[in-house]
Amino acid sequence: MKLEDFDFDLPEGLIATRPARPRTAARLLLAEGDAIRDLHVSDLVDLFRPGDRLILNNTKVIPARLAGVRERDTGQGRVSAKIEVTLLEPSADGCWSALAKPLRKLKEGETIRFSDALSAEVRGISDAQMKIAFNLTGTDFDAALAEAGAMPLPPYIAALRAPDEADKTDYQTVFARHSGAVAAPTASLHFTRELLEAIHAKGVDFTEVTLHVGAGTFLPVKVEDVETHKMHSEWGEVTEAAAAAINATKAAGGRVIPVGTTALRLIESAAGADGVMRPFRGTTDIFIYPGYRFRVTDALMTNFHLPKSTLLMLVSALMGRERIRAIYAHAVAQGYRFFSYGDASLLIPDRGEP
Repeated sequence: MKLEDFDFDLPEGLIATRPARPRTAARLLLAEGDAIRDLHVSDLVDLFRPGDRLILNNTKVIPARLAGVRERDTGQGRVSAKIEVTLLEPSADGCWSALAKPLRKLKEGETIRFSDALSAEVRGISDAQMKIAFNLTGTDFDAALAEAGAMPLPPYIAALRAPDEADKTDYQTVFARHSGAVAAPTASLHFTRELLEAIHAKGVDFTEVTLHVGAGTFLPVKVEDVETHKMHSEWGEVTEAAAAAINATKAAGGRVIPVGTTALRLIESAAGADGVMRPFRGTTDIFIYPGYRFRVTDALMTNFHLPKSTLLMLVSALMGRERIRAIYAHAVAQGYRFFSYGDASLLIPDRGEP
C-alpha cells in the first residue's frame, strides 16, 4: 500500500473552524453496507439498537497551549523573549515534555513565566522538544494551568484562527473526566447529555474507557510504504468492569460501537486474538490499516479525516479502501464539514467484509 492510495482533494472551505450549534445539529453521514444516507447527529437515537454498547473516551483535554516569557541576564542587561509552549505529555518524574517556539531561545536551567502563579524550569532540550518542571503540582497546577493556558486546537484550525474562550467548552466532551489529553476525541464532541439520555432510554448501554490523545495524532505519514510507518504511542486504560461489559454485549449478540478512532484503537489494543476483552493499562501504538482484522469493533462513529492520515487508513481498514473513497467523495460533493469541529459519520461495514 502506497501513501497516495489514501489521498483525496479537499477544498479548504470544508475545514470546520467552529462546531455546529447545537452540537446535535451537525450532519451525519450514515454508511451501512453499500448505502449512504444524509442525516443529522440528532438522528442517532433512531439508528442505534437496544443491546448496542457505545464506547466513550472520557479523557479530558488540558489547556496545553501556554504563552510565556523567558528572562536572561546578559552583558547588555536583562533581556526577555516571548516563548510559546505546547505541552505534550507528563513523565514519571513529574516533568512534562513540550514543544517550544522558538526553542533556540532557551537554555537548560532557565525559567519560563506564564503567569504570576505559574512558571516552569527547563530541565532538558533535544532537537525538537524540551523537558520542563512546573513550580506547582496537583490541584494548584490544574487551577493555574486553567487560568493561563489555551485549548490546543489542531494545526489545521490554529492556522486559520487563534483559540478563544469558546474553545474551552467546544473542544471538550460532556463526559470528560480524566485530565491528560492534548487533543480531543472529536467524534464525542457531538454528544449532549440530553442526546445520551435519549439513546440510553432506547436500551443502548455506554462503557467509558480512557485514552489520553497526544499531539502525535496530527503527525503526518512521511513514508511512501504505509506499512513501514511508525505509529506514536498514547496512554490508555480499560478497566476490568469495562472489559466485562464489552464481553457481555458480544456474548448477547449486541454491537460494540466505539465513538471515535481513539476509543476504537484502545479497545482493539485490549482485545485478544480470540476477540475477548481484557483489562488494559499502559501505552498503545497500534496502527490499523487495510488488512487488519477487527477483534471487537462492529461499527464506528467518527468525523472526517485528513488526506494521507493514519485515521483515514483506519476507516479504510474498517470499510474497505474503495468504499471509503466513495464515502469521502460523497461527503465532499455534499459539503460536509471536515476534521475536529466538523460533521460526523456512522460507519457500519458488511459483516463479511475484511
